[in-house]
Amino acid sequence: MKETVNANIGSVAFTLDQDAYRVLGSYFDDIRRRLPEGDAETMNDIESRVAEIFREKVASSMRVITLDVVRATMEQMGSPADFGEPRGTEQTGTEGGVPGEASGEPAPRKLYRSRMERSIAGICGGLGAYFDADPTLIRLVMLLLILFGGLSIWAYIILWIVIPEEPARKFNIHKNR
Repeated sequence: MKETVNANIGSVAFTLDQDAYRVLGSYFDDIRRRLPEGDAETMNDIESRVAEIFREKVASSMRVITLDVVRATMEQMGSPADFGEPRGTEQTGTEGGVPGEASGEPAPRKLYRSRMERSIAGICGGLGAYFDADPTLIRLVMLLLILFGGLSIWAYIILWIVIPEEPARKFNIHKNR
């Protein structure tokens, strides 16, 4: 049993399951960070388009928007990177920014167990995000190493214990900035 959330997207009310709401909110926040500071009109257009796609995919207003529908919609809309670079990467101050932005060096990457790309513990998904590789390919390599390469299942369990889980993202789907 999953909890549901009522959300107004593009001036249309929808019921989303909690996972779908979280992922869609992260998607909107990522796009919002890439748009110019005062560009609320573009964000409203994006939300309206997402609402149109939801209405196409879910025939009845009583059905709940699931994570699969949200992922398919995000794939249809495109990656947030298509909207440009995140705001703040050209800033020179560190106040309110990410460490490493002021000096022009990239923020240090950290290895986490993935919350989204997980089959068992999110280790392969986390490795895929860290090395910018396909998690399925990493799962396949891990399986082959366990079966034929001598990598023990204990190594996987140790990674499960040692690698921290990715921090949960906080977001507000109705936030304009």
